[in-house]
Amino acid sequence: MILDRILEHKKAELRHKQSRSYLADLKAAIRDAPPTLGFAVTLDATKPSSSPALIAEVKKASPSLGLLRPEFSEKFDYLTLAHTYHEHGASAVSVLTDKEFFQGDLQYLEAIKRALPIPALNKEFMVGEVQFYEARAHGADAVLLIVAALERRQLTDFYALATELGMDCLFETHHEKELDTVLEWIPTARMIGINNRDLKTFTTDLNVTFRLAQRIPSDKLIVSESGIHSRDDVTKLIEAGVHAMLIGESLIRAEHTADKVRELLGLGSSSAPSA
Repeated sequence: MILDRILEHKKAELRHKQSRSYLADLKAAIRDAPPTLGFAVTLDATKPSSSPALIAEVKKASPSLGLLRPEFSEKFDYLTLAHTYHEHGASAVSVLTDKEFFQGDLQYLEAIKRALPIPALNKEFMVGEVQFYEARAHGADAVLLIVAALERRQLTDFYALATELGMDCLFETHHEKELDTVLEWIPTARMIGINNRDLKTFTTDLNVTFRLAQRIPSDKLIVSESGIHSRDDVTKLIEAGVHAMLIGESLIRAEHTADKVRELLGLGSSSAPSA
């Protein structure tokens, strides 16, 4: 299973980061860092709207597809991509920082945060405390907690640590059992993510969102993730009560990213140059 392979590698990776000096450096960077931007507050500000808020993903590659665009083998212009998202209506960005499987980097997150005035999610497989300090030190306003990858005690402990560091948490679920775990163990959770991608097979199905959204209390922000390709998909998400959508591959692989952003948001095409 792909998720198991990723988590196994991530834990091995973290063992090489367990030094007091590294953690001390991260804490020093956090002390000098500006306050975080409210990720959940930003998404909430889009309601009511003709479209869910867009969390646009900066992503170079995936385990199933490899490089998302051929030219990324020569240069991954993540800053231009992030600027395109922002200029054409994205409310926030999600930045892949895993190196081994997604060819990401924490430096992408840091550079994007310096360049753009919108909140950023550190898209990472969080399995250890040091990753939260890394995320905050590199500018993250929110972190992803994948319920399928964590035990209940880890969820509560990691949520507390992220909150202490000033970051919001997006709890990612895929099944009813995972959703119930969040609702029972983290009653103050603000953002509930529904991943339409099965992390065992990497196939996507929007029906996962339609099914789980019905079980989520009205005081939560529902974020649909993956498998969103057209304005028709977005219309169905609106009908399901979704507040935000996290989209990467369909934006990046589009011929004109700017036009794809505007299409999904229902804004019409743009005459401006596109990434």
